[in-house]
Amino acid sequence: MNTPIRRLSVVIACLFTALLVASTIVQFTQAKSLNAMATNKRTLLDSYSRERGSIIAGGQAIAKSVPVEDQYRFLRTYSQGDLYAQLTGFYSYAVGAPYGLEHASDDLLSGDADTLFVRRVTDLITGRKTSGATIELTIDPKAQAAADKALGDNKGAVVALDPKTGAILAMVSHPTYDPNPLSSHDLSKAAKAWQTLSTDKDKAYLNRAISGVYPPGSTFKVVTAAAALENGVVTDENSSVPGPPELDLPLTKTPLPNENGRACGPNDKTTLIHALEISCNTAFGSLGLELGGEKLRAQAAKFGFGDSLQVPMRVATSSVPADLNAPQAAQSAIGQFEVRTTPLQMAMVAAGIANGGRVMTPYLIDSVRSANLDIIESTPDPVELSQAVSEQTASTLTKMMVSVVQNGSGARAKIDGVEVAGKTGTAQHDLDKPPHAWFISFAPATDPKIAVAVVVEDGGVKGSEVGGGRVAAPIARDVMEAVLNR
Repeated sequence: MNTPIRRLSVVIACLFTALLVASTIVQFTQAKSLNAMATNKRTLLDSYSRERGSIIAGGQAIAKSVPVEDQYRFLRTYSQGDLYAQLTGFYSYAVGAPYGLEHASDDLLSGDADTLFVRRVTDLITGRKTSGATIELTIDPKAQAAADKALGDNKGAVVALDPKTGAILAMVSHPTYDPNPLSSHDLSKAAKAWQTLSTDKDKAYLNRAISGVYPPGSTFKVVTAAAALENGVVTDENSSVPGPPELDLPLTKTPLPNENGRACGPNDKTTLIHALEISCNTAFGSLGLELGGEKLRAQAAKFGFGDSLQVPMRVATSSVPADLNAPQAAQSAIGQFEVRTTPLQMAMVAAGIANGGRVMTPYLIDSVRSANLDIIESTPDPVELSQAVSEQTASTLTKMMVSVVQNGSGARAKIDGVEVAGKTGTAQHDLDKPPHAWFISFAPATDPKIAVAVVVEDGGVKGSEVGGGRVAAPIARDVMEAVLNR
């Protein structure tokens, strides 16, 4: 063989080798990522040809696939679209990438999860058509409906938890939307629905319960009180704390005032429990000064601030800034400055106090079943996220929060025959808008069955806790009553 032919043979061999390597990379190494691409319509068509698993709440399918006579074979439908849209999300051929649980649990619903491997092999051998798994949620339909009705036309969110397990009993975000037009097989109709939703100025597509990040306002004062008790700055609910009309802050000429401009008690002193009842800014600001930023931040972290959570949808991270100077620590102690949190996180704070100081990891999926309802994954064992405070501190905080409802700003959360613990909040966020109204609570105080966090955007009143008590507290009450059958 002469030299030119030999060289040509080497080139051809290299080209064949490159072709084999490239096809191997595409078919094996990149297969998963290519299949996951929203623009890969072949994958979507293949998934539509299989019956997608249902999403169940309270024994009823809130998302399911029904047979149709077109190329897609199955249409995804949502029986109570607006009520559960922020949970289910939507599954749409026109949009591509699913939202909500349709995205977070796509591998289960589509039948592609590793836990379904044996069933897929069995289906292949028997010739049976593979279908997705059904997921059952922890949602209490009565609590969900009560939260939706009570929140009404307000923008905001409601989250309810079982304090002892972390199970999510309700998760509502307003404004909401109907996912059914998005899942339509009329692609022009679905595309128009997506255009309307994706450009909505009120961001109806946003699940504010887990993706909305807000200043917590005075609801954060229970975290500050927890830090003060845990670090020995105060000993119990009757400990004396400063409560002047305004608190002088170092490093600045701007004081921290009480909203009403008055002292919180005689001789500029008050007790810790009374300070929480009336939401005394100067008392908690002074505790923030004494504790310092790092102790505040460390206590918040024990409640879950800074953690990356999935329920299974990803939860925005709540945060307390690092390296706070003294004035910033005082402002953070009353839930302002740059403290930011989700409604789910504040529900976890309330639930942790209710559960003797133990914060449980929140979860939304109760069980996973096959198409013929065989259990694939049973109800998960509760997982403790952290011991946020001691049982003694939790007991003291409970007494204080009960007093807020019985004697203070949270009176509208009262339930006949039930001892309710709660805390109001008013969170400044824009000088040109009203503050957000907050309320966190749990009940019954002695044997908690439910913990709730409510935020109503722009629902507060500047200069008082009226918004939290008047607007947010009744919403929490209605959700608690639904679970307690009151």
